[in-house]
Amino acid sequence: MKKFMNDAEQFLSESLAGFVAVHADVVALGEGGLYVSRAAPNKAKVALISGGGSGHEPLHAGFVGTGMLDAACPGQVFTSPTPDQMLAAANAVGGAPGVLFIVKNYSGDCMNFEMAAELYEGKIATVLVNDDVAVEDSTWTTGRRGVAGTMIVEKIVGAAAEAGKSLDELKALGDRVVAATRSMGVALTSCTVPAAGKPTFTLGEDEMEMGVGIHGEPGRRRVKLTSAKTIAGEMVEAIVADIAKSGVTGGPIILLVNGFGGTPAGELYLMAEMARTDLAARGFTLARMIVGNYITSLDMAGCSITITAVDDALLALWDAPVKTAGLVWG
Repeated sequence: MKKFMNDAEQFLSESLAGFVAVHADVVALGEGGLYVSRAAPNKAKVALISGGGSGHEPLHAGFVGTGMLDAACPGQVFTSPTPDQMLAAANAVGGAPGVLFIVKNYSGDCMNFEMAAELYEGKIATVLVNDDVAVEDSTWTTGRRGVAGTMIVEKIVGAAAEAGKSLDELKALGDRVVAATRSMGVALTSCTVPAAGKPTFTLGEDEMEMGVGIHGEPGRRRVKLTSAKTIAGEMVEAIVADIAKSGVTGGPIILLVNGFGGTPAGELYLMAEMARTDLAARGFTLARMIVGNYITSLDMAGCSITITAVDDALLALWDAPVKTAGLVWG
């Protein structure tokens, strides 16, 4: 294993120190390094807080800033943050309008965010993200995993929070975006957790893991490597078949092609083109497309495809200005 690090136990704290130093105009490190918050919190609005194990950067700390999150709680690599982190973040950025937790559907995250919500003394609600269509029940989850669609939820709900929407309105909006979002991933290589020092799993030179999770959890099946068009087609087919259960069989969508950290940009754009043409042939209108490394898995080579069915109101929220370390426009 070759990684830039000093000591595995200090990897997170030293990485966070560098992150907040580089982006000091946007974020600040909370007391004791328990959370990352906006450099200038706004307690007059509903506060959005998310978090999870590190190793998925820029998720979640990279999405703290104007138009998205108010705070994020980073755990150790692929390890849920603790309830005291979440409670400290809520107390630091939450005000009278309330706090909304945005939680990926992993057992540790769900349990710890639920404990923090019970301890928090103000108004609070939770949106649970479960966009992965690969498997219904898997390692670390009961039900579908929360993966790359989390970024879309945080962006759309974050814009509405910035516009002054109430806690109840934001909770309903978040649930609506989750219901309209589906994702699936594929891995060409494993990732290596710094503390482990070896790959999480092993793939042959001619193998890929279809439906892999963002922590390297098993997917639907291990298969031989094939063309980008065939890979994208299988992923799109699974996504479209699942979202059709909610009555979505065409119309305008946001398409996100997300890299897992070890895939060159050219390959991601190629996968985006394969997904775009497949979805267009199925009657979907590509209202917006975004390609890049947003919800990574350390150094894993692979990608995920996410679609979110949208209307004019959701598109307006997606297009609203945002300024974070990981996402900037407007």
